[in-house]
Amino acid sequence: MATEIGDLVLVHIENQPAFFARIEDITADPKPDWWQVKLLVLQVPLVVVTWILREAYINGEPFTMGGHPMQMVKVEAPQEGPEKQKEEQPAGEGVQSHGSGDREAAKAGKVVSFADRLKKR
Repeated sequence: MATEIGDLVLVHIENQPAFFARIEDITADPKPDWWQVKLLVLQVPLVVVTWILREAYINGEPFTMGGHPMQMVKVEAPQEGPEKQKEEQPAGEGVQSHGSGDREAAKAGKVVSFADRLKKR
């Protein structure tokens, strides 16, 4: 599974999850077989860094940076179908509401608009 521009990665430092980043750009480095990887580090404040990495490192192989073990792991969103959602959470559970109409809609499995909930307050 190749990591591409726009992908979300979890960066591990010293074998511990450290931060999430989005790959903004990947361009060839002047040094053969190396790539300049521009990362948007998802923290407050946002930070943009450029690392020079081999393709294998971009795709999840461990490497070292300044003598510290590092790894970039592509993050895949969990795929949940309607069947899995029903098994894990019965209708109405996990929905916090203040109006009885919201509670009834949640039990019936209807979508309750966040904007509508704000208008009721």
